[in-house]
Amino acid sequence: CLRQPSVPESKTAVDRLTAGGWSRDQGGALEWGGGAQNAIIDTTGEVRWFMNTDPIHDQYSVLESGPMLGFEQNKDGAYTWGFGQRYLKYDIMGRKIWNRRLPQSYIDFSHALCAAENGNYFLRVAAAAYARPDGKTVRTVRDVIVEVDESGNVVDDWRLWEILDSYRDNVIKTMDQGAVCLNIDFSKEGQTLSAADLAAMDKSDRFGDIAGVGPGRNWAHVNSIDYDPTDDSIILSVRNQSAVVKIGRDHQVKWILASPEGWRSPWKDKVLKPVNASGQILKVEGSTCEGGFDWTWTQHSAFRVDEKSTKDVIYVSVFDNGDGRGMEQPALPNMKYSRAVVYKIDQKKMTVQQVWEFGQERGNDWYSPVTSLAKYQADKDSVMVYSGSAGLFGKPSAMKPEELAKMTKGVHPYLMEFRWGEKEPAVEIKLNDAMGYQAFPFNLQEAFEQ
Repeated sequence: CLRQPSVPESKTAVDRLTAGGWSRDQGGALEWGGGAQNAIIDTTGEVRWFMNTDPIHDQYSVLESGPMLGFEQNKDGAYTWGFGQRYLKYDIMGRKIWNRRLPQSYIDFSHALCAAENGNYFLRVAAAAYARPDGKTVRTVRDVIVEVDESGNVVDDWRLWEILDSYRDNVIKTMDQGAVCLNIDFSKEGQTLSAADLAAMDKSDRFGDIAGVGPGRNWAHVNSIDYDPTDDSIILSVRNQSAVVKIGRDHQVKWILASPEGWRSPWKDKVLKPVNASGQILKVEGSTCEGGFDWTWTQHSAFRVDEKSTKDVIYVSVFDNGDGRGMEQPALPNMKYSRAVVYKIDQKKMTVQQVWEFGQERGNDWYSPVTSLAKYQADKDSVMVYSGSAGLFGKPSAMKPEELAKMTKGVHPYLMEFRWGEKEPAVEIKLNDAMGYQAFPFNLQEAFEQ
């Protein structure tokens, strides 16, 4: 399934959404309205199925708009996903199973909805109203996980500013401001934020879907959720911290897969130590590690490989987008590259080994500054990889609003599948002049057998 990003057809749509109450002095991420395109293609590139979103989506409505993200085919063959202020479950023929508003006090769904083994659903949302210690009340941005049961009742929530360090700014200062994930701004390509920029922002009333620190700004940007049934925990991809984090039911951090730079107590003691295949701890200087090991940078998707994991030792697949690699922007933009990576994590020893990677050898042509996915496929014992925004950068720096609809020109995502452990793809599909948030195999048999 591909999701084609789009922009509002006119400024009227933006005005209408802003009138709903999402503003720069209170924050929130509602400004991402617009339409949506979701399709299924076969291995020849032919479109075999297309979703007509008109009956359920209205880009001019506060409660019916937003980018459609977080698609996942459930074990019963049906799909769950969400957009804006809603989350949904339908079968492939369009039969509604449920279509719900987000629970009260939660707003702005995007990116991730996980159908878990415990029968519940984990949604990446935000808080509708949070009273900061400085007395300001804000809508937070992409930093809350809410768990609901099959009937939509709230079971639990994880407010990440209470669990992680929302003021860790190392990564945010090195991110390319031209592509802070959903916010694509070609005029800021290659620019970064300074410590002075962040300090001034923190003293101001600027809140919302902007890179910054503290609740009310896009300090975390969680873009995937996975559930580990062996210890009742969640695994999160926290993009704007370049970190994969595991958090327990007790809301305590179990481990952090990230560069050790910038982590204060108590988080620094949770950072995993890189090891080689023999279990020897590798030497780390700053954000550089010996032995070919690397962390993930502004990554998308972090999924537990259930079939190869145990309670103590787990494998995790991640798409390492690569922006801000090594806590810096490279001397030349074309030096950037992305990777699909599989890590082996010993949760008792608190170590991590990099067991497989792909992408560096393909260079900048394969580089995806935003979007993308890497996920294990049990039926083929393979890793499916989607480099979803390859070719996005390198466009004119001053694009007019009406030209943004052409932002996919020259973008060429790659869909690949690798047999477990192999470095050459068994399947490779290149899409031209297209861009979608994520892509993954669709199981026709499961869809119609249930």
